[in-house]
Amino acid sequence: MRYQGREVDIEGRVRLVMESTLTARDRVGVQDFLLLENHNSEAAFIENLRRRFRENLIYTYIGSVLVSVNPCKELEIYSKPQMDRYRGVGFYEIAPHIFAVSENAYRAMRNTSKGQCILISGESGAGKTEASKKILLYYAVNHHASTLGDRLLQSASVLEAFGNAKTLRNDNSSRFGKYMDVQFDFKGTPAGGHITTYLLEKSRVVHQNHGQRNFHVFYQLLDGGSNELLQMLDLERNPQNYDYLVKGSCSKVGSVSDKNNWKVLMNALSAIGFTGDDLQNLLNIVASVLHLGNAQFGEGEEGATHITAQMAMANAAKLLGLDASTLGEALTHKKLSAKGEEAIVPLNFEQAMSARDALARAVYGWAFAWLVEKLNRSLALQDDTDHSNKTFPVIGLVDIYGFEVLQRNSFEQFCVNYCSEKLQQLFIALTLRSEQEEYTTEEIAWETVPYFDNKIICDLIEEKHKGIVAVLDEESLRPGETGDALFLEKLEDSLGARPHFVTYGHKLANGKVRKPVSPDHFRLLHYAGEVNYDVAGFLEKNNDSLNRSLKEVMRQSDNQIIRLCFSREEVTEQKRPQMAAGRLKKSLLKLSDLLAAKEPSYVRCVKANDTKQPGQFDQVLVRHQVRYLGLMETLRVRRAGFAYRRSFEAFLQRYKPLCPATWPNWYGSVEDGVAALVEHLGYHEGEYKLGRSKIFIRNPKTLFLTEDALQAKKPEMALMVQTSWRGYRERAKYKRIRHAVIVIQSAWRGTKARRRAKRRRRAADLIRSLIKGFIYRHQDHCAENAYFLDHVRYSFLKRLSKNLPTSVLDKSWPASPRSVAEASEHLRTLHVRNMVVKYCTGIRPEWKNQMTQKVVASQIFKEQKDSYPQSVGRLFLDTRIERERINLKVLQTLGSDKVQYGVPVTKYDRRGFKPRPRQFLLSNTFAVLVDRTRIKERLDYAALGGISVSSLGDGMVILHVPTEDSKQKGDLLLHCDHVIELVTKLALMARMLNHVNVKAGSVRFAGARGHEGVVDFVRGSELKVAKGKRGHLLVDSSKGATSSTSRSS
Repeated sequence: MRYQGREVDIEGRVRLVMESTLTARDRVGVQDFLLLENHNSEAAFIENLRRRFRENLIYTYIGSVLVSVNPCKELEIYSKPQMDRYRGVGFYEIAPHIFAVSENAYRAMRNTSKGQCILISGESGAGKTEASKKILLYYAVNHHASTLGDRLLQSASVLEAFGNAKTLRNDNSSRFGKYMDVQFDFKGTPAGGHITTYLLEKSRVVHQNHGQRNFHVFYQLLDGGSNELLQMLDLERNPQNYDYLVKGSCSKVGSVSDKNNWKVLMNALSAIGFTGDDLQNLLNIVASVLHLGNAQFGEGEEGATHITAQMAMANAAKLLGLDASTLGEALTHKKLSAKGEEAIVPLNFEQAMSARDALARAVYGWAFAWLVEKLNRSLALQDDTDHSNKTFPVIGLVDIYGFEVLQRNSFEQFCVNYCSEKLQQLFIALTLRSEQEEYTTEEIAWETVPYFDNKIICDLIEEKHKGIVAVLDEESLRPGETGDALFLEKLEDSLGARPHFVTYGHKLANGKVRKPVSPDHFRLLHYAGEVNYDVAGFLEKNNDSLNRSLKEVMRQSDNQIIRLCFSREEVTEQKRPQMAAGRLKKSLLKLSDLLAAKEPSYVRCVKANDTKQPGQFDQVLVRHQVRYLGLMETLRVRRAGFAYRRSFEAFLQRYKPLCPATWPNWYGSVEDGVAALVEHLGYHEGEYKLGRSKIFIRNPKTLFLTEDALQAKKPEMALMVQTSWRGYRERAKYKRIRHAVIVIQSAWRGTKARRRAKRRRRAADLIRSLIKGFIYRHQDHCAENAYFLDHVRYSFLKRLSKNLPTSVLDKSWPASPRSVAEASEHLRTLHVRNMVVKYCTGIRPEWKNQMTQKVVASQIFKEQKDSYPQSVGRLFLDTRIERERINLKVLQTLGSDKVQYGVPVTKYDRRGFKPRPRQFLLSNTFAVLVDRTRIKERLDYAALGGISVSSLGDGMVILHVPTEDSKQKGDLLLHCDHVIELVTKLALMARMLNHVNVKAGSVRFAGARGHEGVVDFVRGSELKVAKGKRGHLLVDSSKGATSSTSRSS
C-alpha cells in the first residue's frame, strides 16, 4: 500500500513549522526549549527568549508548556484569520501561540470527553489576565458562542473593575486568584461557565503602599458616574477627599481612563443581566466603604472612644441600610460574653479604627463574593434540550498570583507564594505523570527523572498542628495575650529544625549561616528562591472576622446584598471562626484535587521589563522570573528523557528525501519506513527510540543535523522536481495541442463546406428575387417586387448616409429614386432641422451674446449707416476700457453699480463745440460721462429720450435728454470710434431698440436753457468735425470711415 500520510495545514500544504524554522535558529532561536543544545544553561534559555522577543515572537514552548513574554504593545496576531489558522491544527504543526494551547485543550476535551484545564501563572504585569481573555475570545469567536462568549468576556471586565488595582509593577494587576470553568455542550459549543475566586486582597481596601491605588471601581465611580448618581450616593468627584483613596498618593494613572472604563463596566453589567436594584445596592456598598474611611474617632478622658465625623458615619449607615447611631455604637463598643452573662465594653481609639477597617474590608469582600455568584448565575448552563448525558465536559482557566517578592513581604505575599508553591507541586506531579503516560502508551521504558520535589516546603506550610498555617490559626484564636512576636516564637519552637525555615540567628543543617534575618522576620526557602517575611500584622490580617456587635448590627441591614451574604456567615460564638489562612489552605486543596482530575495545559507569563516599555528586554528581571516560575526545572524534567518526538507519519513525510529507499514514495508500512530512514541516516542506538506511533530523539543535535541535511538536499530535490514537472508539462502540452489541432481541423472543414453550400443557395435565391422585382418594379408593392424595392430603398439610404450635407449653408441633396421621393424630402427637412439644432445648442454663451448683439446691430444699422458693413466682421468687446484705467474714486462713487461697458469718447460742448476727451461708462441702470477722476454727467436710462446717429460713416452719437428737468444740461454730443458697438450696447441696456434714429443731413439737439443746436452731416474726402459758418456743428465724413478722426474747433 502506498504511503500517503502527512501533516497538513488548513490550506492543504504539507507543513511542519517547528522543524522548518530550525534553519533560522541563530536569528530567531528555537520554538521549543526542548531543542536547546545546552538545556542546563540558564543563560542559553534567556538568550533564546531574547532573540524571539526581538523578532516579536513572544510565544515559545517547553514541550506542551507555553512561555509567553509580555510585549507591552499590541501585536496583530489575534485576529479572526489568525484564529482560523489554528482551528483544527495539531499542536506542533504551526508556530507557538496561545490559540494553539486553546485549540489543543479543546481537541483533547472533544476526543476524550475528559475535562481540561489551562493553568496561567506569572508575576503581576506579565500578561496573565490578557492571556485568559485571549483564550475566552478564541472559544467565543471560533466555536459560535456569541451570547455566552460575550458574557464571558464581559464578566472579565466586571471582575477587573472590582478585583484589579494599580501596583508598582502593573497598572491593571489582578489582586485575586480566579478559576473559571467553560462548559461545552454535546456539539462542542460553549454553553455555560462558572467562576471561583481565591484570596481577594481585602487589605487594599483600607491601605495602599506608596505609588499604588485602591481597586479600580472606586475611581471609576467618582470619575465616570453621573452628577445625579454621585449626589444620590453623597459622593464628590475628587478622590483626595476620601481617606481610603489617598494613602498611596496615586489617584490618577496616565495609562488608565477611569471615565471610559466606567462606561465599559456599566455596559458589561447590563449585558450580564444586572437589574436596577442590583446595581443600586452594589454601588451603595462601594460608596459606603468610602464614607466609612472618612469616619473618624476621638478619645475621651477615660479612654472611651466617640465618633467625630458624624456626617460620614450617617452617609455610610444610610447606604448600608442601617441606623447611624446603632452602627456608631457597634464601632465604638463590643459585646463580651462570660459564664452566660453579657457585657458591653468601650473600645479604645486603636480598637475602634481597627473595627472600622475590618468592617470596610468585610463589606467589600461580601460584595465581591455576591458579585461572583451573580456572574455565575448569568453564566450558568441553560440546558433547554433533553440530553441523555447531563455531564458536560469543561475547560478550566486558572489565573492566579505568581510568585511575589517585594521589599517588604507580609501576610499577603505569604499567601501568594503558598499558592505558587502548591501549584508548582501539582505542576511537577502532573508533568511527570503526563510524561510517564506517554512513555507507557508508546511502550518505551520509563527512566527515573531527578527533580526537586517541593512537597517538603508545602508540608512546612500546611502540615496539621505543626505547619505555619496551623500555628497562625491557633495564635489568632487563642484567648489571652497574643501578638506577632509570640507567633514567631511558636514558629521557631515548631519549625526551628526544618532546613527550609530560617529565623534570627538560625543555622542550617550543614552549619552554614545564610544572610542575616531580622528578629521580627522569618525566611522560607521556596522552590523559586528565598523570601523574608515580616510577621507584623500576620495575626490581624489572618483574623479578618468581625466582632459580635458588628455582626448583629449588619444582620439588620436593608441592603439586599449584605443581608444575603451575611446570612451565610457564622455569627454565633459557640463555633470556632475560620481564619483567612485556613480558608486559603482548604481552597487550594480543593483546587489541587480539581486540577488533578483534569488534563492540564500550562501558560507561563514573563514580564520583559518593569517600565512597561515595548522592545525592552531586562535580562536581570527575566532571569528572576525564570527562576521563580521554575522554567529551568520544567525544562530539565522534560529533557530528562527525549528532547524531540513526532508521529511516524510526520517524521517520514518531512525527512524521506534523505533516504533513496523512501524517496520519492514509500510503499510499505510507516514504521518500516521510519526504521529504514533512521538506519540510512546513521542514528546510533542510544540516540532514538521507536514507539508504537512516534519516534523519540534524545539529543537536539541529532535533529539539527538531520534538518541541516534536509536543507542541503533541497536544491537537488528541487532540480529533480523541476525536471520531472517540465517533462510532464511538455508531454501533456503536446498531447493537448495535437488533439486540439485534429478537432479544429475536422470542425473547420465541415464548417467551410456548410458555409459554401449555404452561400450558394442564398445567392441563387437573391438573384431570382432581384430579377423578379425588376420586372414588377413599376407595379404597386407586392410579394414579387418587395425585395427589389427594399433593396432600392436600402441602397438610397446607404448612399444618402455617405453624402449628407454637413453645413446649414450647404443646400445640396442627393437625387432619389421615384419610390422614395416623398421620404427623401422628409429626411431632407429633418436633417436641416437637426443641423440647425446642433448648431444652436453648440454655441457657447459668450458667442450667443455676441450674436445677439450682432443681430440687434443688424436690425438698427443694416442698409442705414455706411460704416455698418465694416463692423459686421469685427467682434464686439465686453469693454474698451480696462477696469484698472478707471479711476478708483469713480468706482467708489458708483458703489455697487458694476460697470458693464466702457469706451473712450470725445464730448463736444453744446456751445462752441469744444472737444473734450472723456470715458463713457455703462451700468445696468444708468450711464456716466467721466473726466479723469470725477463724474461729469449721469444719464439714467429711464430719462433717455432717444439716440440719433447719421447715415454716413462718422462716429457721431447724439443722446437726447428731456429738458424739463432744470438739472439737465441738454443733449449729449459724443464722438466714438466704435459707434456701432456703443449704440448697440446702449440700446440693449436702456431697452431703446425702437428709439435709435439713423438720419441723413442734419440733426437737431437741445442745449441748456431751451437753446437748440444743429449738427450737419456731409460726405467728404476725410473725417472732420468742426464748427460751421452758421454756428452749426459740421461733421464731414468719408463713406465707411470708422478710424481716427480729425478734430478742430
